[in-house]
Formats: sequence, C-alpha cells, structure tokens
Amino acid sequence: MLRRLAVTAVTSAAASLAAICAMPPASYAAPASFVPPPVSDADDADHLTVTVSGAGAPDGRYELDCHPAGGSHPDARAACEQLDRRTSWGRDPFAPASRDGLCTMQYGGPATARVTGTWAGRPVDAAYGRGDGCEIARWNDLVPVLPELGR
Repeated sequence: MLRRLAVTAVTSAAASLAAICAMPPASYAAPASFVPPPVSDADDADHLTVTVSGAGAPDGRYELDCHPAGGSHPDARAACEQLDRRTSWGRDPFAPASRDGLCTMQYGGPATARVTGTWAGRPVDAAYGRGDGCEIARWNDLVPVLPELGR
C-alpha cells in the first residue's frame, strides 16, 4: 500500500512537471508592469485640460499641450517637463493616492483640480484635492501642472 502511494505521488509530480515545462513562458509569466504601452504616438496625443477651483488667483481652466509645449497654461514648458519626469513604464503620473497609505490628518484648503485629456497616448481623468497629507503630497508632486499652494 505504501509503495503504491509513493509510486502514484512520483508519477503525479513527474506529469505536473512535464506539463509546466511544455507551456510557453508567456502563459505563466507575471506581467512586467501595471501600465500598458501607449496606444498611439505620444507626441501627437499629449493634450490636457487643467481646471482649478477654490485656490484663489490661480483658479481657472487651462489647456496644456506638450511636445511642443503650448496652450493657455501659465507655465506650459515647466508643466510638460514635470510630466515627462514623472512618466515612466509602470508608473502613472495621475494615479490616485494609495488607499492603504497612512496620511497625516491635515487640511490643505478648499482647492480642487481636475485634469482631463490624453497623456502618453492614454486617456486621463484625475481629480485632486487637499483634504489630507496624502492628497496634499499628490497635488504637490504635480506642481507646476497644478498651481503651487502653501507648502
């Protein structure tokens, strides 16, 4: 009985190993990134609309074009450079704050912003606020795309 169990276990393990070895690598490989590559030429698609409210003087709606920099944004060149620095494979410059993060309980004011459009060939629709430390840091990471408010 014990011999039969041992033979069955060895045979089963060998069959499993053979099946795994026969699979193509892509069928069991983990994805390398969370963000897929752009679907179009990024140079033709980098256009954002930035709408800011509750911030005072910088309130308004701004158009931002990159590659080349332009539009009605007050500092288009610096905004495009910041976005270029924050854009890399697997990293979304407009990602929301982590739900698992520990955030300081501080209030950064009533300012809100929304960024919509296309960046690196991908659609963008991101909302920003300053309700806690994580949201303030997320806002500050996107300055000068968003206006700089009391750091």
